[in-house]
Amino acid sequence: MRFLTNRAVANVARLLVSRAASTQTGSTTAKPEQRWDLYAGVLVERLPIVSKTLEPLEVSFKDMLSQIELEKSLKSNHELRKEVEKRQLELLKAGKIDLDSEALKQTAQDLEDAYNDEYSKFKPAPRVTEADRKNDTQSLERKLEETLVLLVEQKLGNKNHFLLPQGLHKAGESLRETAERTLKEYCGDSLQVTFYGNAPVGFYKYKYPAEARTSTVGAKVFFFRSVLKQKPGSIGNSKLKHKWLSQGELQKQLNDSYYQSVSQFLV
Repeated sequence: MRFLTNRAVANVARLLVSRAASTQTGSTTAKPEQRWDLYAGVLVERLPIVSKTLEPLEVSFKDMLSQIELEKSLKSNHELRKEVEKRQLELLKAGKIDLDSEALKQTAQDLEDAYNDEYSKFKPAPRVTEADRKNDTQSLERKLEETLVLLVEQKLGNKNHFLLPQGLHKAGESLRETAERTLKEYCGDSLQVTFYGNAPVGFYKYKYPAEARTSTVGAKVFFFRSVLKQKPGSIGNSKLKHKWLSQGELQKQLNDSYYQSVSQFLV
């Protein structure tokens, strides 16, 4: 019995020594750690200018609520004034009151007629703009019901691509500072935005082509969200190509894997 126990202990010891040796061998042959370039990308949004066009079901529900509100509402001051003036007119016709300045004043009906006349002349601005008809993707005056996202043309490798503005991180900067600097370098001072916090909202990485690799194997991009404060006079210099696209248009414009990453933080 003691012989079997000693033999089992010896087998376990040999197994542990074998594993330790294989671990040391593996550690000496491990690949060197890959290095990546860090980039900050900026999502610039132009929020909707007008409300969404109602769907048929929404129109029906709105009409129902309006009817309920009308049936349960109290009379307005204008309606009460019309009733008072109607009784005064009946008394005037019956000769029970004299024709004085009270009868010559502007009545509620006069005001109502003036309001209706002014309303008939009012023409709301069209939801479909000239930029929509021309499909001018550089204009902010398009797709007023939707959120638009800024893309700028950038050179990656030997090809130009339309992407969210992105720039290489510099030593000593926070990623938020890199994002602000990148946006200014691409778009100038006229593009005023508000950033949503200091933390990235999204991430994307890609590897460089083998012939383009030096000390790094690829890029890791951390995206920051921002919203347009006001319509800019111009964006960047005259050579900068840019587009303001809706979410549906982004899917057609961007590479599939890039869009999948970006779509995670689109609203």
